[in-house]
Amino acid sequence: MNIVDLAKFETDHEPRAYVNASVRFHHEFTLEQRFKAAQKAGWNVFQFPSEMLKGGDLLSDSGTTTLTAEQMAAMVLGDEAYGSNYGYFQLLKAFKDTFCVSPDDSEIYLFHQGRATEHALFTQIGKFGRNLKIPNNGHFDTTRANIESNGICAIDCFSEELHKQSFAPFKGNMNLAELENLLKKDYENIPLVYITMTNNSGGGQPVSLENMKKVRALCNKYKKALFYDACRFAENSYFIKTRESKYNKKSIIEIVKEVFDLCDGFTISLKKDGLANMGGALVIKHRCPLLKRYPNLTDDIRNHQILTEGHPTYGGLSGRDIMTICEGLKTVVSDAYLKNRIGQVSIFGEYLKSGGIPVLEPFGGHAVYIDTDKFFADTSLKRSDFAGISLTGLLLLKGVRLCELGAFAFGENYPHNFVRCAVPRNKYEIDDLYYVADCIKKMHKNRHKIPPARPVYGENLPLRHFKARFELRW
Repeated sequence: MNIVDLAKFETDHEPRAYVNASVRFHHEFTLEQRFKAAQKAGWNVFQFPSEMLKGGDLLSDSGTTTLTAEQMAAMVLGDEAYGSNYGYFQLLKAFKDTFCVSPDDSEIYLFHQGRATEHALFTQIGKFGRNLKIPNNGHFDTTRANIESNGICAIDCFSEELHKQSFAPFKGNMNLAELENLLKKDYENIPLVYITMTNNSGGGQPVSLENMKKVRALCNKYKKALFYDACRFAENSYFIKTRESKYNKKSIIEIVKEVFDLCDGFTISLKKDGLANMGGALVIKHRCPLLKRYPNLTDDIRNHQILTEGHPTYGGLSGRDIMTICEGLKTVVSDAYLKNRIGQVSIFGEYLKSGGIPVLEPFGGHAVYIDTDKFFADTSLKRSDFAGISLTGLLLLKGVRLCELGAFAFGENYPHNFVRCAVPRNKYEIDDLYYVADCIKKMHKNRHKIPPARPVYGENLPLRHFKARFELRW
């Protein structure tokens, strides 16, 4: 069968967002045109031109937010001064209102995005010595890469429930037994404990506040710092409110403040729950145990920030970006916004599930995760065939873009083999997502015809899924 023939099918729904896209780009692309573009891109979804997508760009929810009217208005107030711009002081106020941190009790560093905050933090921590280890409930790809590039070992302590078919409400939790075992065995080599919320590499699953408190207690017991990867803090807080009964009557902002009171610092990509297209921050509280052992840490990070991002009061960001973050942090803790946002992802997941697609349940806040192993369970394809790459590559022919996060992105021995459908915030209507789901369902019906993906470049590079090229072969 010709690869193009696999994508010659009709869907029950057509994306509404495509109407807007066609006005913007003044062109409707054919299967054959997309096929040539996919070949030129080496079947790598990151290299495929976004203008050729058909209302279904679910590659990432990072920086793909559609700004609100309030954010667009706030952009006009952006002060592009090189030092001490107006927006910087507004952002400090927003951080105090949201996270209860200020320059009085914390060092606050601005960066252009989340991975830059990770790079700054772990570049300095990597100087602490050899054989360092950082446990996490699930390191994401850039976090792991920044840790490992500095000679530190990134260790995942996934929840046991994540491996099961149960409908556990907090599959993103830290595995407490594994964490304490590490703290006992490698006490001297662990500078900090890291919690990712929600757990992106663990299927976008949330972390309970009860679990965070128990991690905090272990950190106190072993005198370790507790840091968050807080990219989706608001979505995680919504799950705490709706799934932990003792917090049902609390507001989102009350839960957020209780969550952040537990930690000694955090990194955050404001391209997620900052509702911005660009931005990141690193916060280290003055109480952080790391500072007793490494008193120069905050100054060294500040020097790194100035060297790589510019003056501390803009940190690689335009004044316009800073103002959109200030407004975004107000919106993201709204019950109405979160109910609509997470509800849309759930409706999308249920529709996929109704079509027989094996998806991780319960659904997370930002994405629906397809279980690639189960998707291809009755075919001849093995993990080493990188079927998730084949699936995402072929979906490009229908103008749909997803992301493989499994056997290729993290390695064949990684415990989870997912294809992620990440839903951008405030961007799509439900018919857009139904169109994506229809295309996935059609591919599932033709799964026996889907060929393996063979890497022809970049298989041994770090963060290889961003750069690799493939051939689809029978």
